[in-house]
Amino acid sequence: MKWSGAGRSGSGSPERWGSVAESLDRHARLLEQGRPAADVRCVRGRAVSFGVGVPADAPLLRRARAEGIATLPRSSGGSGLLHEEGDLLWAIVLPRADPRVGRDYARAYARLGSGLVRALATAGLSAAWGAPPARSEEYCTLSSRGEVLRLGGKVVGGAAQHATAQALLHHGTVSYRVDRALVGRLLDADVPGLTDALGGVAELGWTEGPEALAAWLEQALGEERPA
Repeated sequence: MKWSGAGRSGSGSPERWGSVAESLDRHARLLEQGRPAADVRCVRGRAVSFGVGVPADAPLLRRARAEGIATLPRSSGGSGLLHEEGDLLWAIVLPRADPRVGRDYARAYARLGSGLVRALATAGLSAAWGAPPARSEEYCTLSSRGEVLRLGGKVVGGAAQHATAQALLHHGTVSYRVDRALVGRLLDADVPGLTDALGGVAELGWTEGPEALAAWLEQALGEERPA
């Protein structure tokens, strides 16, 4: 079964860019369609997304709104996460009957997210999925849940899922740059070094811009890999 590139456009195309709300809506449509698909967009603007189960008046979300940042619900799990200009929002969708989903899909961060590792490797950057930093349960990539994408000792990405009876959405983010001071304000925690674990690919060796990484990533995510 082949993948479809849901966002086939040139690396410099304006279609490569979109708001967080637009990307999340696109992911929801791809999940509803239920066909194999891979999609990557560069974030335009700034927003905080939050997973199922996080109340809309959670402290981090209130602080985000006080900073003038939109807060948007995701259909997947996880806590709050800041998306900044140039970050990548990516998604893969597979029918539940597809063997690539596998019985272990809820724990298969490394397998389902292997395309990110391959895409970064095009620039000689060695990334890997691994244990989260467990520093703040309020913030998705600083929590103790799931796995995170690490590069150069920093957390540069994470992933979450939404499974229906028909299909699986596995989606996530890759940080291009990180405003650690802003994340610290959102967490409002007087903990030295709380956000030091976070990093962006632009400060860790990626030099070709977010559009080029998005193009490489969509290609890598769309490659067939057996479960």
